[in-house]
Amino acid sequence: MASPSRPSPLPSELLRLDHQVCFALYSASLAMTKLYKPLLDALGLTYPQYVALLALWERDGLTVSELGERLFLDSGTLTPLLKRLEAAGLVARQRDPQDERRVRITLTPEGRALRARAEDIPCCVMQRSQCDISELQALTRQLTTLRDRLAAR
Repeated sequence: MASPSRPSPLPSELLRLDHQVCFALYSASLAMTKLYKPLLDALGLTYPQYVALLALWERDGLTVSELGERLFLDSGTLTPLLKRLEAAGLVARQRDPQDERRVRITLTPEGRALRARAEDIPCCVMQRSQCDISELQALTRQLTTLRDRLAAR
């Protein structure tokens, strides 16, 4: 719905590539992945492994299902990722003694130590994006709101 001060775009304009929020998100994601790759290669991590570790650095001992919910990943994607992190010696997977159906993910000493090496990554991203912290925080809030609205449908 158009606002009173802004006319509706013409139908011929609606399908312009540069008017698509999906393309802006997609192309920004590609650029962000390109930025992160060398930073994460230096740590021996892929981006999905990095975000899993970010979640565990915030709260160690999550169950696989809790971690999947936090990362918006299903168990079919998450389980191989966790197996690779375990093989690298960064996490341990253990059955929950209170409920054998659940598997808890805990950081190893190596996994906890890797956090210190990762602390420069946000500053590198901020520098390369040429955004200050408040701009990045506002963008993150907007994208989170968009994601939540889309997921609610």
